[in-house]
Parts: sequence; C-alpha cells; structure tokens
Amino acid sequence: MIDNSAAGDAASRVHERSMKMEVGQFGINLTSEQPEKLQAFYRDVVGLPKRPDMGDGAFALGAATLFVDGHSETKGAAKEPQRYLLDLFIGDLQAEQARLEGQGVKFIRKEGKEEWGGTISTFFDPDGNYIQLIGMPAQ
Repeated sequence: MIDNSAAGDAASRVHERSMKMEVGQFGINLTSEQPEKLQAFYRDVVGLPKRPDMGDGAFALGAATLFVDGHSETKGAAKEPQRYLLDLFIGDLQAEQARLEGQGVKFIRKEGKEEWGGTISTFFDPDGNYIQLIGMPAQ
C-alpha cells in the first residue's frame, strides 16, 4: 500500500498558499502636487526617519515605508482627508503632540479618548491629509 498522505499534505499547502498573498513589505505612496514641500514636512516637522535605500521621498513607519512623491493627476489639497488616515502609533502621545504644536502644527482633535481605551490626536499635513497620533492603553 502506498502512503499518499505526504503528497496530499504538500498539495494542501500549495493550495492554501495560492489562496493567500505573501506580502514581504508594506508601503504607502502619498502623492502631492508639491512633493518637496510634503517631504520636508514629514522629515523636518514630523521627524520621520528617512529610508535612503528606498529613494529620496521614502520614510520609515515602523516596518512599513511612506513614499512621498508627485503624480501627474494629483492637484491641490486632499479632497476627502478622512478617506485615508496615516496612523502613527507612538509611545508618548502628549510629548509628541506638544513637540509638533511647538513647530506650528494645528491639531483638529486633541487626545480624544476611544472606547477601546486608546487616545488619538489628529492633525493635517500641508496637503490636508489627516495624520493621527495614537497612544495605546496602558497594559
């Protein structure tokens, strides 16, 4: 009698893998009519670390990458800034908010308490995109 269980297991794993996308990295491409201005904001004001290995307009967001670039069809400010939210999970929300406010960043929501226990402060970038600082609840 031939044992086909190994072959069946292998076929099952291949089928399961074919049903799931394996993502090696994650990036967000934020386009602007004035990418240099937006890059300077994320670099000099927000203070995101650069990812020079990924290009001039690339910034590290934890394990993800934020790409700030131009696009021929991007014109003016964000039309629906609430559609895409850049969520930055940080350790000390109050300190980061104070640092950003000291650089002239205007917050539209300050330390809003969420039902799940976290805290969110929201501000705009120069193109009108929403950026959220998120503080997780203490464990």
